[in-house]
Amino acid sequence: MQRGVDVVVFDKGRGLGGRMATRRADGGFQFDHGAQYLTSQIEGFCAMLTCAESAGAVVRWQDDDIEAAYVGVPGMTGLAKYLGRGLNIRKETRVDAIVQTNGRWKLIWETGHEMFDRVVVTAPAPQIGALLPDGHSFNAALDRVMMDPCLTLMIGLPSGAKLPFVSRRAPDKDISWIVCDSEKPQRPNATCIVAQASRDWSLRHLELERDVFAKLMLPLVSEAIGADFITDAAYVSGHKWRYAFVSQPLGQPFLMNAEQTLFAGGDWCLGARAEDAWSSGDAIAQKIVTGM
Repeated sequence: MQRGVDVVVFDKGRGLGGRMATRRADGGFQFDHGAQYLTSQIEGFCAMLTCAESAGAVVRWQDDDIEAAYVGVPGMTGLAKYLGRGLNIRKETRVDAIVQTNGRWKLIWETGHEMFDRVVVTAPAPQIGALLPDGHSFNAALDRVMMDPCLTLMIGLPSGAKLPFVSRRAPDKDISWIVCDSEKPQRPNATCIVAQASRDWSLRHLELERDVFAKLMLPLVSEAIGADFITDAAYVSGHKWRYAFVSQPLGQPFLMNAEQTLFAGGDWCLGARAEDAWSSGDAIAQKIVTGM
């Protein structure tokens, strides 16, 4: 309400953050199994991260394989929780349809519906069309956006296990990114590894169940690290990100209907970085509160 707008946020997940996700498991294991870290090139995003750092929601992290970055505290979801403070957030509510009725918008979900003056949709571009009526004006633009999948493996190792590196990026390999998550600042002591498959490997195995592709990824990760974790791993789990990376963005900050009451935005508008999602959302917010 700081700018005179009463906001309600619907999130289909149990927690906030989307791909800025954190998985916790028995044994003291914790994994940032989506976005690994944040970098900033945009003034507004830099300022937000500085405020979040002062509030203890993010901390700086630097490794030889990455540029100077921030990570959420105690996990990547820490930043999302910080940004969501004071908002009316309805978790575990999956909106199934958005319907225009008498100049307003009805959001419909399994157990109810509610009317709103304006709606902002920030789902991945390929999922937005299913929420809107057939033939909606957004559809042609949404069809131009391309997003790629990423299959992720989480490995928890016995106490004291060490990797020969903190992180390793190998874009041309089947396993394109490996990081020892527990080496990030302010993380639990248990040794936690996150590995992400390449775009091509993820596409080839996208429709497999997570236990199946996790079993296929484990020896690839072991080979890349140079140790046998197949028998030593105390925790192994896969996660499927069907819309992980933006390979062809929209090329503008958001979509908007003629009445300026329906907006669609997200990282898919501008690029593949978290700050692209922030820039899209900030542009939508400025349009709503100022009309400019």
